[in-house]
Parts: sequence; C-alpha cells; structure tokens
Amino acid sequence: MRGKNLAIYNFGQFRQRSDHPDIQGFHDRNDRNFATAEQSNGFIARSGYADEPGPESWGIQVYPRFYVERGDGWAPSTLSLWRDLGSLMAFSYSGFHAETLRHARDWFIEPEWPPYVLWWVEADRTPLWAEGVARLEHLHDHGPSAHAFDFKHPYDEHNQPTVIDRAALRQRKTGDRIRVE
Repeated sequence: MRGKNLAIYNFGQFRQRSDHPDIQGFHDRNDRNFATAEQSNGFIARSGYADEPGPESWGIQVYPRFYVERGDGWAPSTLSLWRDLGSLMAFSYSGFHAETLRHARDWFIEPEWPPYVLWWVEADRTPLWAEGVARLEHLHDHGPSAHAFDFKHPYDEHNQPTVIDRAALRQRKTGDRIRVE
C-alpha cells in the first residue's frame, strides 16, 4: 500500500466571461480533458463541482485571492490525485492535454501567480478545495518547498527535493488513445 498520493490544484482566470465566444474552445475540450485524465496511468481521482453531475465535490469550491469576478461566478480550476509525479507530468505535457495547453493564451490571462501547485497527501486522505487554494497562495508567497511545489522544483513523498527523469517520461504513455484533430 502506498503511503502518499500527489495532489494538484490548478487555477486560471479567463480573459472574458466564460460564456464569451472566445472561450468556447476551452469548453469544447473540457470533457475530453477530464476523460483523458481519468484514463491515464497514475490517475486516482478528481473532485467534481457541487452543482454539476459527475464526481463528488471535495468540500466547498473556493478560489484564490487572484480570482477576479467577471460576472459569471466562476473560474476554471481542478483538484485531483495522482500516484506519482511522472504520471501527472506525462498526462499534463503530452497527448490531448498538451494540445489544449498550447491554446491557453487564447483563453486565459497571463497569470501573476503559479497556475498550479503540487503537494503530497496521505493515501487515505482526500484534499479539499480550500487546501488547494491555500497551497497555491503559499507557493506564490513563499516559493517552492515540500509544502507546495511545481514540476520545476519537485519534492518526493518524503519531502526531499527530487529530479524528474524527463527522458523516461518521453517514453511513457498517457492513456490518451483519442485522435487529436
């Protein structure tokens, strides 16, 4: 039995209201990105959203202090659990999700905060939205540490700085078997 799982919280701020036509490309990819993540090696679970069908929400969804209300009451954010750094990184930077990331500038403002935060949680615990927000703000305010880090400054599950083997990642599959158009 594993001792810890890797949590990730990410947060973005749209350039426009979420219902603006310029944002439609994001919405068109959203369900497929969730499905691709859920099929990926190393994926454990993700939080849903209180008023939407799908997985249960892990607490009340809150946003970091960087959130700017655009009149639609929300901003894109996710909270999920993964088995390890390599699995999450392989999903994030390959396949359909990587193709989606290439369009991020079309939809999101350039953040003055980290767009995501990573941290380790005990395998029998599920993080809450508020914890993800607190860790993202901590990473912004204090820089990377075992408490809150990113892929550029990773820590292992024993709270020690580590290195991600990028050559091995290039050989991993993400589980994305869907053709990118």
